[in-house]
Amino acid sequence: MPIADRLAFVPPWYGTDILGGAEQVCRTTAERLAAAGLPVEVLTTTAKDLFTGWNEDFHRPGTSVENGVPVTRFPLDHTPITTFGALNERLIAGRRLTPEEEIAYFRQSVNSAALYHEIAQRDRTIFLFIPYPFGTTFFGAQVAPQRTYLIPALHDEGYARMRCWIPVFQAVRGIISLARPERDLAQRLYGLPDDRLLLWGAGVDTTSVGDAERFRTRFGIDGPFLFSIGRRDPTKNTPLLIEYVSRYLLRHPDGPSLVLAGSGSVDIPKRFRGKILDLGTITDQEKADGCAAALALVQPSVNESFSFVIMESWLQRRPVLVNAGSAVLAHHCYQSGGGLPFCGFAEFAGCLDWLIEHPAAADRMGEAGRRYVLANYDWSIMVERYARLLG
Repeated sequence: MPIADRLAFVPPWYGTDILGGAEQVCRTTAERLAAAGLPVEVLTTTAKDLFTGWNEDFHRPGTSVENGVPVTRFPLDHTPITTFGALNERLIAGRRLTPEEEIAYFRQSVNSAALYHEIAQRDRTIFLFIPYPFGTTFFGAQVAPQRTYLIPALHDEGYARMRCWIPVFQAVRGIISLARPERDLAQRLYGLPDDRLLLWGAGVDTTSVGDAERFRTRFGIDGPFLFSIGRRDPTKNTPLLIEYVSRYLLRHPDGPSLVLAGSGSVDIPKRFRGKILDLGTITDQEKADGCAAALALVQPSVNESFSFVIMESWLQRRPVLVNAGSAVLAHHCYQSGGGLPFCGFAEFAGCLDWLIEHPAAADRMGEAGRRYVLANYDWSIMVERYARLLG
């Protein structure tokens, strides 16, 4: 007899228009599993996203089918938010909270008693909570831990070091990690045995084909360029990337341009506005085209648990430059041979010089990256792994 008859993803919010790596993992995995015929659903709240008030019911409660996936939204708790901001700032700064403050932090996060009640009523559902730093995961994972897996998208940060997480991680059935450094971090922080740590990664659409010339024509871009995709803000190190490229261009005025794409505002120095370009939000096809046209994709972020954008670049056979401060990004580069990690401006400039001076080797790096993605993150592999949870 199977141990369960249904998989239920439990994110704090859900929607096709929500940006974020964990949100993408949740949505695309649910859609692919449903398309493969697996019994899957999403249980979430009426919240819109991370950036909208957690006491605001953006969606109506109830069930709808979105891209083939049944999605049930439960009303928010509307808990008064009094100390959350101050506690959050302390966590970001890496400071410890008292046990009472940790619980207060999660009680003032996004929560739904109606959602927790629904989880308690199920006896043949496997619950998949994603990501970790929110009330829905902290409290929801404790309702039926014997049928719960966490997909934490864990980073080495203050939230992960909250002591209240230790019994939660130790009680659930398993942890699904997106990369080996994340798995190792979970084991180190929470003292978990190997058999509870599933190193699965995330599924990637390996069928996309980019057109370099179409991208150059569409956006009027000539010459070599670095491509950066994703949310532009300080937490993703966008200002640091702009600083490094600006410093490089001061030394090499004819050096590669930087093309930015994604959401959020960006401050480009006036003197470099002809060399640093902001495309704003672009389509998935335009992302693939841009990756195919780029000298390399550059990922300056540190807090990454997987990074879809480097996989998208490798699928278009282009190498990547990544921040060595991210253990996950450096791990992907070392395992694949598809990219160069940099630590500080001098290494960034040296890596960029090397790519310019060795185009054939850069092409081989891109090919190595593509082989790595196809071997590890094709959707057929992911579907088979999640299907095991039902049996």
